[in-house]
Amino acid sequence: MRDVQNEPEERGLTLDAVGVAGVRLPVVAFGGPTVAVADLEVSLAADRRGTHMSRLVELLHQHRETVDFAGVEALLEATADRLEAEEVRVTLRFAHFVTRTAPVSGTAGLLDLDVAFVGRRAGGRNTVQLEVTVPVQSLCPCSKAVSDYGAHNQRGRVTVQITPTGPGLEPDALAALVEAEASAPIYPIIKRGDERHVTMQAYDNPVFVEDLTRGVAAALEAHPLVGAYRVRVVNEESIHNHQAVAERSGGR
Repeated sequence: MRDVQNEPEERGLTLDAVGVAGVRLPVVAFGGPTVAVADLEVSLAADRRGTHMSRLVELLHQHRETVDFAGVEALLEATADRLEAEEVRVTLRFAHFVTRTAPVSGTAGLLDLDVAFVGRRAGGRNTVQLEVTVPVQSLCPCSKAVSDYGAHNQRGRVTVQITPTGPGLEPDALAALVEAEASAPIYPIIKRGDERHVTMQAYDNPVFVEDLTRGVAAALEAHPLVGAYRVRVVNEESIHNHQAVAERSGGR
């Protein structure tokens, strides 16, 4: 049978990345089952017309039961070897659930976090980053200062992407770090007493989007397992038809 994709390519142009995107598959991430959306790409040499797309999907299925830092590194290395690629890129996005207990009633529920592994292999070296997006509440300090009563507040989304310095860092710990810098956490289930508590907690802890970004960045810089990091905060403004954003990158 004719192997068209292995036919010679005469234009002499390498491709930075070719591969598959939007592959949905069940995975086991941080010890729990979930569904991931995966992108897996490889570089393509100038003399090759195409890559083996089916092999990329096959590799994703073979490595779907160990989605953690070590598992993503294993996927990068296996892909580079199987496809004879100089560079490999992978992104795995999935929902990760953490238990949050309401502050007064004690009612427990599951809070969903958007989590991703972003990996790259180049020059024989792997880089794997963990990305976690955490919903929080933020109350405007300016609104509180200028109003006779009340203050506008909104839900914010804090995205943290980190390169770890060692094993042991999981989404739960990053989420707790972020929530500690917000006006108040988000709870999946609250009763009337919880609502009163959370409303007053936010009022007592007003933060601008800039304050929240700096607070999370400072906590990341102090964390022994965090190397390089990026934090981006997006507040869904309640009194404007736009969003407020702030971002910082840094680390060791």
